[in-house]
Amino acid sequence: MIKNIVVSAALLFTSLSVAAEDTKVRFVNDWKWEGQAAPLLLALDQKFFAEESLDVTLEIGKGSLDALPKVASGEFDMGSADINSLITWRDKNPDIDMKAIYIIYNSPPFAILGRPSLGVFGPQDLEGHVLGAPAFDGAYAQWPAFVQANGILEDKVTIKDVGFPVREPMLASGDVDAITGFSFTSYVGLEKNGVPASDISLMLMSDFGLDLYGNAIIVNPDFATKNPGAVKAFLRAAVKGYKATIANPSAAVEHVLSRNTESDRATELKRLIMAIGHHIVTDEVRSSGLGDVVAARLEKSIDQLATIHDFAAVPAASDIFDNSYLPAMATRRLDTQ
Repeated sequence: MIKNIVVSAALLFTSLSVAAEDTKVRFVNDWKWEGQAAPLLLALDQKFFAEESLDVTLEIGKGSLDALPKVASGEFDMGSADINSLITWRDKNPDIDMKAIYIIYNSPPFAILGRPSLGVFGPQDLEGHVLGAPAFDGAYAQWPAFVQANGILEDKVTIKDVGFPVREPMLASGDVDAITGFSFTSYVGLEKNGVPASDISLMLMSDFGLDLYGNAIIVNPDFATKNPGAVKAFLRAAVKGYKATIANPSAAVEHVLSRNTESDRATELKRLIMAIGHHIVTDEVRSSGLGDVVAARLEKSIDQLATIHDFAAVPAASDIFDNSYLPAMATRRLDTQ
């Protein structure tokens, strides 16, 4: 009896010791829980993070620029943010060496969405019309580059600052003629607001001159310095979440629906499939694996941004993206589990 008590106490002590060693990681998402958020939610629910001795909390964000100051300040340890906005943010905050460590959207979902019934078919049609754009929208952050790449006379486009919740409803009602947004969020949002697919002109910026990367996982530099093993562990678990989601989107979307009771399965599954098919799994990802960049392509995108931003110093790709935390290539390949 005494021996059993001692053994039980030892086991309890060991269990508590292991739990005490779990590293807490606070992660802020770029947006609310929609279909495209499934991979990290799946990783959390399936204990992929816990298996890496991580105590992870995931919180919703308020746009692709929202995480930058929150992660930089240490309010959050990691987050999802637009890598192009990180490039311009770093130029204004040179004392904070915050970097991206994992590419989420190899092809960015930045888009302009118009309605042919309102006269907006393509980029040039934006002239003489009203563009609704939330100030903190990652897609709107690329508007100057989109204007330059497509020869748009910017002074002929009326920009209206609109809130995220009313963006799609305002286009649906005709209060604006076009909007900026992420393809899978705004396209599906317009359909939910009664706009038929035949009356939606989806202009992916990647199809109109902008060869940029999209959202990435960023990390607080102090956290990374103190916890490099935890950062690597987070990405190992994240990759497992992305691969499981890509393999079975229909099952993965359930992890979103359990947190977003206001939406429906068809809507969120469509968003997730659009995100995977158009932005996460590309030819580059099939070749280079999930999460990494091609340095020459990132350098080119930096040069493109430098044509519209007066950088104090044009950064190198290595100043923006640190691939040292990524799992091995064999782990990130989509043909391996």
